[in-house]
Amino acid sequence: MTSPDQPHPAAGGPDCALPALVPHAGPGRDDDEGNVGGGSGQAALATKTRAKPKKPSQYKVLMLNDDYTPMEFVVMVLKRFFKMDLEQATRVMLHVHQRGVGVCGIFPYEVAETKVNQVMDCARENEHPLQCTLEKA
Repeated sequence: MTSPDQPHPAAGGPDCALPALVPHAGPGRDDDEGNVGGGSGQAALATKTRAKPKKPSQYKVLMLNDDYTPMEFVVMVLKRFFKMDLEQATRVMLHVHQRGVGVCGIFPYEVAETKVNQVMDCARENEHPLQCTLEKA
């Protein structure tokens, strides 16, 4: 701890000397004006270009219609595992009921696989034949 009359080392006092940037003059490099180092006298920074991380492949979680699973159970599953509100869950449930299949969400593979397993496990525990699968988006 420094006393109030002494400057903090990070404030640039004598205890905190920062190195100065020195222009880099490469061996045998001259620019058009005869300056050694091939530049305008500014410091050179070496930079590496990094490849951008590739986005993970996305997968659709699909729910399949059956004639036995109660609509209320499907709505509960959509709310619980896909964080849908009642209105959205009802809309998806009706879409699945009328068209035979519906998208519950789009996720990276590991997340989609986990959600499919959660839905299938919950359906089995409650003795419903509800089917859920995934496909590449």
